[in-house]
Order: sequence, then C-alpha cells, then structure tokens
Amino acid sequence: MNDSITIDSSAKIAKTAIIEGNVEIGANVIIGDYSVIKGNITIGDGTFLYNNVTIMGHTKIGKDNKIFPNAVLGTPPQDLKYNGEDTILKIGDKNLIRESCMFNPGTEGGGGITEIGNNNLFMAYVHIAHDCLVGDNNILANNATLGGHIHIENFVNIGGMTPIHQFVKIGEGAMVAGASALSQDIPPYCMAEGNRAKIIGLNRFRMRKIMERDEIDRINTLYRRLFSGTQNLKDLATMELEVAKNSPDINKSVIKICEFILQSERGIPYKRGELNE
Repeated sequence: MNDSITIDSSAKIAKTAIIEGNVEIGANVIIGDYSVIKGNITIGDGTFLYNNVTIMGHTKIGKDNKIFPNAVLGTPPQDLKYNGEDTILKIGDKNLIRESCMFNPGTEGGGGITEIGNNNLFMAYVHIAHDCLVGDNNILANNATLGGHIHIENFVNIGGMTPIHQFVKIGEGAMVAGASALSQDIPPYCMAEGNRAKIIGLNRFRMRKIMERDEIDRINTLYRRLFSGTQNLKDLATMELEVAKNSPDINKSVIKICEFILQSERGIPYKRGELNE
C-alpha cells in the first residue's frame, strides 16, 4: 500500500520522527524526536506528542491531546483471538496521556473498537486493553490496568496499582481505591476498595463537584436502603426503580443507579455491615 501522508503546514515535525502509511496530521500538531507513526493514523489539531511516542494500527486521535514520552498507542491487542483484522483505537479531545501508557484497539469479537472520550488524565503506565470504553473527565492513576471489554463512565477515579477484570463496568462518579483488585461492577457514585474490592461508601468528594446538595441527599438515602436492607439487592433496586419512575419528582440519578444494578452481569461487590453509612 502506497503512503498517503497529509501534514498541515502549521504542524511541527521533528526530523528524527518516522511517519509512514495513510497519515493525516492536523493544524498546530507537534511531534517530538524519535516518535514513530505508522498505519492508518489521524492526529487532530493542536495535539502534542513528546519524544519517543509510538502510534500504530488504525488509530484516530482528536484535538489538543498531550501524549508523553514512551506512550504506545494502537499496537495489536494482547488477545490470542486477534488475527490481524482492522480494528480501531479512537481517542477524543484534551486528554493527558502520560509516560509509558499503552492503549490497544478493539477486536472483531468485541465490537472492533476501543474508545476513549475527552478530558481524561491517564497517569504513567496506565494500560487500556482491547474493546474498552472510557468516557469523559476520568482519572486513572499510575499503573491502573484495564482488562478487555471494560466500560468506565464519566467522572470516575481509579487508584494506582489497581487491576480491573475483563467485562467490568464502573458507573459515573465512582471511585476504586489504589492497590485494589476489582472483579465486579461498581454502581454510580460508589467507592470501593480492597482485594477483592468491595463497596465501602459513597464517593462524596466527587459528588460535591458534579451535583447539588439535595441530589447528594437523595442518593445517600437510596444507598442506605439498597445496601443496608436484608432483601436481595436486585429486588430492592426493582422496587426503588418503580417508585422513582412513578414519582411526580422524577430523580434521574436514582433511576441511573437502580438500572445499573439491574443490568449488572458480574454482580455488585458489597457486604452488609461493612459499609460506611
């Protein structure tokens, strides 16, 4: 395949950088020394690659990202089922991707795409495996590791040295503490820690930043009823969801939490009597 390289005249490319394939580089992009860009690559306006960045495969990067030295984006998934099919890694705008992060594209069996949203901070050595979906405004600390097919919503914090099992889902505003190991789903606004990680309370620090006081109070009340009750969690969530949907004052957060629990396939990790209320 012949190369088709388009570079905006305002881009600044180091002489030692290597660019091959079908590559489109936008306005005011900066690419540092010894970076390697090979494949079907798009890099949006204002994105800054420091030195020694590797971007390969079928990778689409949005605007105003900063990608630090030794980051590796778009190399083949670490999945034995992958057989060289054309799958995608898509990264949004204004992300900080720190040193030695590695993000893989999707696989045919997982939908064919790994997709990352906007305004995320990925600290050093974060790994995002194939077929993951990561939303907006998340923080993944050093050495956080996502297995394949993980879905992280928005405003989530993942502590350092925390591995997350394949197919886990983490809801909006949740937090998983550092040095934990998570193998089940965490509902929105909950905090989990431990190996294996269990819910220990609400992520009130994040909630105060994204919602009003009365909304926090409603979620706190729901949290107590769900996780302190003696009934089956999904039965409780079903009842709470029915009440919320039929209430004249419909609360979207309550509905979101209940629906998350009811849709969970891996289960919700908690133990009555060990929750901070």
